[in-house]
Amino acid sequence: MKRLLLKGGRVLDPSRSVDGLYDVIVFGGKVASIKASDDQASPSEAETDAGWEGIDCAGLLIVPGLIDIHTHLREPGFEYKETIKTGTEAAVAGGFTTILCMANTEPINDNGSVSRFIVRQGHDLKLANVLPIGAVTTGFKGSQLTEMAELQEAGCVALSDDGLPITDAAIMRRALEYAKGLDLTVISHAEEPALVAGGAMHEGDVSTRLGLKGIPSEAESVMVARDVLLSELTGGKLHVAHVSTKGALDIIREAKKRGVNVTAEASPHHLMLTDHAVSDYGTEFKMNPPLRAGDDRAALRAAIKDGTIDTIATDHAPHSSIEKDVEFDSAANGVVGLETSLGVVLRLVDKGELTLAEVIRAMTINPAIAMGLEKGTLQVGRDADITIIDLNKEWTVEPENFKTKGRNTPFAGWKLKGRAIRTIVGGRTVFELIA
Repeated sequence: MKRLLLKGGRVLDPSRSVDGLYDVIVFGGKVASIKASDDQASPSEAETDAGWEGIDCAGLLIVPGLIDIHTHLREPGFEYKETIKTGTEAAVAGGFTTILCMANTEPINDNGSVSRFIVRQGHDLKLANVLPIGAVTTGFKGSQLTEMAELQEAGCVALSDDGLPITDAAIMRRALEYAKGLDLTVISHAEEPALVAGGAMHEGDVSTRLGLKGIPSEAESVMVARDVLLSELTGGKLHVAHVSTKGALDIIREAKKRGVNVTAEASPHHLMLTDHAVSDYGTEFKMNPPLRAGDDRAALRAAIKDGTIDTIATDHAPHSSIEKDVEFDSAANGVVGLETSLGVVLRLVDKGELTLAEVIRAMTINPAIAMGLEKGTLQVGRDADITIIDLNKEWTVEPENFKTKGRNTPFAGWKLKGRAIRTIVGGRTVFELIA
């Protein structure tokens, strides 16, 4: 394997509070050194012949490889929506070097054989690191815990019944207790089904005007409150997926102040859009949890700044036209996000609402910490998972050019600034944007 020299880029590594012009040397799939940029660091012609590869990164941003802890790869079972291959191709095109895939496949990833299949497929593709999330309960039925140790041994790094809440509080308590013994995080899909009750979008003025049944914000905050209290009771690691409401954020913020072992994520679509986007019944704006009110969106952005929201996660959920080209009430929930998330969130940096360091932290070291991964850093000796970004690259979201099979994006036609132009996994370039 060649030595790799990333020359003269701006290295931003929030895990080590590094931000400046550096030369990064990669060898043997690991970060070998990071030194202040020096014109003399370029490999000579003889060194190049001996196995050096030099990449001029002047004017570019070098960050730890982006991590997405909330991806739906659909395989096995729903390959017409997405495969592990198309999903990881989309991931690396979006700058993601590590993705965690949810368990709502067919069969559900509630046993070691499914987990091993996913791990093997990801390994053979040699694109992004693919780490499965195992189910909390068998068959997503919410009544019997999975063999968590078996799932962990097969490669699962967290547990979730994402897509369905665990309504039985006793089951959730035991899940947190058993997962704690394995040092695994339980990811909560926080909604109270009795309050959702067939709702299609956020309950508010827009839902009333459109004649669509609404989902109140309390459907989320009620379940977040329960899960936070159970995490406090057990000491188990809780991660709240796709937080969308100010009420839930207030609960999480106060829990963190009390020392509860809880982390949380927000998705780019909830950070950027509100329920007003649904005004024309476009199913590309239908997701779960639904797009919320403007106050909720503002609270999410503020929660990234104050640390209540640790992670920005895509909740990449590809669907085919079969599920989306139908009436709004009947349409499947979910949007794709792996290829657009970075560019979309960088809009908040351009607007001055978030700093670049805050965004990169929420997409690298914070998700790694939340899930107990040795990723998200450019520390010497660690895996050389690296994303190179051109912050000045202007581009337009064109779903027909996506790597993912899904075309269900709420950002079609958006003009964005900032894009991953090279993705490196274990020292190997797995994606390069061709101008």
